[in-house]
Amino acid sequence: MTKHTGPHPASPTPPPAMRWPAVLWVVRHGQSAGNVARDHATELGLPRIPLTHRDVDVPLSKLGQEQARALGRWFAEAHEDGRPDVLLSSPYVRAVQTAQLFREEGGCAPDEPVCIDERLREKEFGILDGLTTTGIRDLQPQQAEFRRLLGKFYHRPPGGESWVDVIFRLRALLDTVSLHHAGRRVMIVAHQVVVLCLRYIIEGLDEERILAIDREGDVANCGITEYRFERLSNGHGHLALARYNVTAPMVADDTAVTAEPDAMVASRG
Repeated sequence: MTKHTGPHPASPTPPPAMRWPAVLWVVRHGQSAGNVARDHATELGLPRIPLTHRDVDVPLSKLGQEQARALGRWFAEAHEDGRPDVLLSSPYVRAVQTAQLFREEGGCAPDEPVCIDERLREKEFGILDGLTTTGIRDLQPQQAEFRRLLGKFYHRPPGGESWVDVIFRLRALLDTVSLHHAGRRVMIVAHQVVVLCLRYIIEGLDEERILAIDREGDVANCGITEYRFERLSNGHGHLALARYNVTAPMVADDTAVTAEPDAMVASRG
């Protein structure tokens, strides 16, 4: 037998169907206590939202808990053609609670772990954290002007992130999903800007298009965005958008639908 002395052949390329989840659901967390506090501060014209803890620690409101449970019951009652077998969550309390309540109501198997991934965290607002729109205008006029000039996609407040920064970490997140969860049914529980930035990446959008989608309205709390793997005629495949911002679980459960900007900051992203 002749001994092979040349370079080793490259590993075979996995088939396209093995590169992405079979289904990917992206869900925004339920209404948070921060949403309620922000609305109150805005009504009073206050510059700051009166919360004494970190944004990461803001829990769900009572209504937010009901929304998360309604979402879980929707999946448990077989309104979908299957339940997620991978559950990924932002580390923020409101997202983790949403995932846990979803699981408690049978949205996935009871022993399915809630896998925390820090790359799914909320966009960081830095120096603007905790300010209402009025507060940004009055207390940080220079940043308000920078945001007007640069636009929300590229503006990075000191100590915070731009949408581009969020997109950068989410590209890495999707690489992990494709590597470890190919062919599976994956649910991500995160935040409004994360939902939009994932659309930007998966659908190959540009700044103009994703901001146009953003202007159409806020992502609903516990609203469902769904992608399904679609095999193309050339043998390759991709994730195709099946639906966006669907609130049917809340409507079916007679639970109020909310779509406020993600607190702590009124002027999100």
